[in-house]
Parts: sequence; C-alpha cells; structure tokens
Amino acid sequence: MKVNVKQQQLAHSVSMVSRAVSPRSTLPVLSNILIKTDEGRLRLSATNLELGITCWIGARIEGQGAITVPARTFTDLVSTLPDDQVILALDNSTQTLNVRCGSSETNIKGIDAEEFPPIPEPNLEEGVALNVTNFKEMVQQVAFAASTDEARPVLTGVLLKLDDNHISMAATDGFRISIREDSIPDPVQKPIEAIIPARALVELSRIIGSGEKPLIMTFPEDRGQVIFHIDGLELASQLIEGSFPDYRAIIPPKFKTHTLLSTAGLLKACKQAEIIAREGTNVARLNIIPESDDASLGTLEISAQSEQTGTSEVLVDASVDGVPLLVAFNVRFLREVLEVVKADNVWLETNAANTPGMIHPQGDELFKHIIMPMHIG
Repeated sequence: MKVNVKQQQLAHSVSMVSRAVSPRSTLPVLSNILIKTDEGRLRLSATNLELGITCWIGARIEGQGAITVPARTFTDLVSTLPDDQVILALDNSTQTLNVRCGSSETNIKGIDAEEFPPIPEPNLEEGVALNVTNFKEMVQQVAFAASTDEARPVLTGVLLKLDDNHISMAATDGFRISIREDSIPDPVQKPIEAIIPARALVELSRIIGSGEKPLIMTFPEDRGQVIFHIDGLELASQLIEGSFPDYRAIIPPKFKTHTLLSTAGLLKACKQAEIIAREGTNVARLNIIPESDDASLGTLEISAQSEQTGTSEVLVDASVDGVPLLVAFNVRFLREVLEVVKADNVWLETNAANTPGMIHPQGDELFKHIIMPMHIG
C-alpha cells in the first residue's frame, strides 16, 4: 500500500473515526484504526463492536493494501504533522506503516487488517432519507434525557419510531421524558420501531456536519443494527433489545396551571439556583404566583437551599393562567431542557406538587419534555 493524502483531511477523518475506538478492550485490534485503500479512496474505520465509524477521503492511490495501527499513536502523530501531503507506505513483511510528511518520517507497528472485525455495509436503496438539520436537532432535544445507568440498558437508548412520513424520538431516565416529533421527506413502506443507543446518536450528530445532502438510515435485516450513511461517512450501531416504557401513559392529559416564561430568563434563574442546589440534592422550589386581576401578569419564584452553601431566590416575570402552586423539580433537569429549547418563550404546565410537569416551547407542539416532581421537605 502506498497512498498520498492531505494532512488536514487525514487529521479530520482520524479524529472522527477515533470516537468509536474501544479504550479498554481485551482485543488489541479494537484499539486500532483500520487504514485501507477502497476503490480509489482511502478508508478509515474504527469499532468497539457496539459502535463503528467509517470515513472515506480522496487520495492518490499508488498501491493497494490495508493495515490497522494504534488509534492514539496515529491520531497524535497526524495532528502534529505540517499542513502538507502525507505519504503512507505499508511494509507487508513487518506490518509497519511508514508515515512521511515534510521533513518528518515515522514508522508505526500495526496489526494485520485481517484481524479487524467486519463492519456491515448498508443497502442504501432500502434506506430512509432524513433531513440532516432536523435530525441533529431531534437528537439534541432528546438524547440528553437518556439514562447513563447500564443496569437498565433500555433506558440508555432512544426509542425511534417511523410511520408513513412521521418520525418520533423519545428518551427517559425514569425521572424525565423528552419527546420530539417531525416529518420525513419520503414515507416509509412499513412502520419501524427501534431502540438506538443514545451515545451512538450523539456521536452521529457530532460528526455528520450540516448540508443539503440527506442522511440515509438503514436497518439491515436480522442483524439488530442500524447504519447511518452520508456522503463519505458511515456510522453503524447495535440496537438495544427490550421493551421501552410506555411513556405516553405518564403524560397528564391536561393541566390546571399554564405559565409562560422567557426561555432565557428562566434558564438564567435556573443556573443561579443550581449554584446553591448542586451542593445538596439539586432541588429547586418553584412558587407559581398568578396575578388575581390580570392573567398576563404573574411571577415565578425559584428558590434553593443547601446546608453547606446557603440559600438562593430568583424572581422571574411570567404570564400565569390557573391556580397558584408550589412544586419542586431537579434544577439541573430544568436547565438541561431549557438549553435545547429554540423558542424565545416556553410553557411550564403543572397540576399539583406530586404530579409531573411539562415544558414545551411556545408555538411548537413537536417538542415536549415531562419532568417528575421532587418531594418538598
């Protein structure tokens, strides 16, 4: 193998695929990146057996071949090379990759490419076309609510549903539920339901960039996998098996108090309350106070206290329609959902101190976030 490639392209591609490298694997080859010539382009791949990322870049191919090299060594090396042409040459007899750029020359010991696990190839003709911008926003507004506790694997995933030209995503950690719906350019032939690891979706949203080219999502038959393809890039992930909780049964059918607030104002107040609350149990009390004479006037009082740090109280102007209410929420959860709301104003819908509340942007019914109340001591 002998390949001539631009340093910037190589560094960018290596940084993307290295996100799938296994940091603590008993198989040494899973700590490596596969470098392979592929139909006139250079292919880079990495996998931890649950997540795989492949990237193709333009290159001048002077000799065919493949090798796997340690991901950390290769990533660190490529990032320090000058902005110039990089020549990669493989010595098959010693499985050594020679890397030359400018006045620099490095030899890296590798592992035979035959030992690298195969990464599935998608059938793009059977794929579902997705709008990149919309899909990234959906992931941003949902994936953060997934659990990080591996004891309940289903909750570490995002439930994805496709039906006709409708797509929905939902994630929950048992204390909050984030739901986002949208439409897709072309209707699917049959309904699809899958639980995709939240981590895979977050990694995908980081690397796919933006643009007008569609993102193609495919589900290889009987493989328990999903593959996302966009020009020059693929991400493959194992699906999570199991039954996702019936989150819609938890959503209250109606609410007694409707509070409209400035998204930026509420976010700022939550950040201030969190400074105190994070030293304790993250509890913030929300005292919703309507103005008796005018529904367009009202106040939301957010307070927090901690034995270690002290107390905090912030007042936020609000439009309150309904009954007064004192309710407590995890203030970090409030902050995290407000950080992904795009609208200028947000609704806080509530019923009682012991029932779930709902946050959703004003004028947007596609995004809903349910948050469970906390006990007021």
